[in-house]
Amino acid sequence: MIRAAPSASSMPLASNAANRARCARTAALAALRETDPVAKTAATRALYAAVLDGSLACSPDLELGEPAGLPGRPERPELVEPRKLGRRSMQSPQGRAVLLHALAHIEFNAINLALDAVWRFTGMPADFYADWLKVAAEEAYHFSLLVARLAEYDHVYGDFPAHDGLWDMCERTRGDVLARMALVPRTLEARGLDASPPIRARLQQAGDQASAAILDVILRDEIGHVLIGNRWFRYLCDQGGLDPHATYTRLADQYHAPKLRGPFNFEARRDAGFDEAELAALAGLDAPAPVAPAEDD
Repeated sequence: MIRAAPSASSMPLASNAANRARCARTAALAALRETDPVAKTAATRALYAAVLDGSLACSPDLELGEPAGLPGRPERPELVEPRKLGRRSMQSPQGRAVLLHALAHIEFNAINLALDAVWRFTGMPADFYADWLKVAAEEAYHFSLLVARLAEYDHVYGDFPAHDGLWDMCERTRGDVLARMALVPRTLEARGLDASPPIRARLQQAGDQASAAILDVILRDEIGHVLIGNRWFRYLCDQGGLDPHATYTRLADQYHAPKLRGPFNFEARRDAGFDEAELAALAGLDAPAPVAPAEDD
C-alpha cells in the first residue's frame, strides 16, 4: 500500500549541488530515462519509498540539464496517430486486450509525466516534489496491475499500437510549470475521470470483473492526482496574483489544449478539487443543444 505524501517539514532537502548524486530529482530524471517498463516502474516506486524513509533528499534549487531522448521508452509499442487506432468490441477477449493495452500505455505515459515534473521544475516547495513522486509511484502501480491483467489475455505491453498525445502536451509545456499544472493533470488526466465509469460499465457488462476492479483502483487514485494538479495550479496562480479561471482559459488557448466534451463525471471532478464555477461551465458544455422552435406556416 502506498503511503500518503509527507508534509514539507518531514521531507528532507538536499543542501547543495554536492548532493546531486543523492538528490531525488536526479533520481527522478534517471527513472524517466529508463527504457525498460519493468525497470522504470520498479525504480519509480523505490524512489518514492526512499524519499519517504529519508534515505534520499530533494534539492528544489538544483539545476539539471536536459538530456536527449526523453522520455525513455521501449521500442514497442509502435506510436501512431490517434485516428489510426481502430476500435474493437469489448465483448471479445481480443477487444478487451486492446483496451487494457491502451490503458496501460496511458499509465506508462503518466509515470513519465509525473517524473518529468519532479526533475524539470526548480524552486517549488518541497511538497510539490513529494506530491509528484507519489503520483509517479501510484501510476507505476496502475501500470503493473494492467500489465499483469494483460498477461492473462496472453499479451504484453507493446503488442498493439498506441498514440503519444499525453507526452505531446508535456513537451509543449516544458518551459512553464503553470501551464503544465493547468493542462496535464487538470485537463488531460481529468478526462480520465470522465472516461472511467463508462469503460468500467462496459467491462462489467462483458463479464470482466477483474479488469473492472482495476478501473476502480485507478479512478480512486486519479481523483487524488487531479486534486494535486488543482492544488499546485491554484498555488501558482496565488503566487502570481492571477485569476485561476481566466488563467486556465488563456493557457488552454495558448497551448491548444483539447476542447472539453461531455459527459462529465461531476462527482469525481468535485472530489478532485474543481470549484463550482468550473463545474457549472462544464455543465453548460454537457447540456444538449437547444432545439430551434418550429416556424409557423
